[in-house]
Amino acid sequence: MATKRSKDVPIKPEEEWRAESDLHTLMEAERIEKDPKRMAKVRALAQKKMMEVASIASEGKDES
Repeated sequence: MATKRSKDVPIKPEEEWRAESDLHTLMEAERIEKDPKRMAKVRALAQKKMMEVASIASEGKDES
């Protein structure tokens, strides 16, 4: 089965920096996803951040 290729998308000079940054971000994300140790640390930090946000969201719920 053939894969679809994205069509040429014109990039304005003032948008090129964003495309470069996005490309770098996507490439780094792939490297991180392939590294089990890094992904474990990412998941642990994400869990911690979710708990922090949940505690903030639940503050004051009993005060209504």
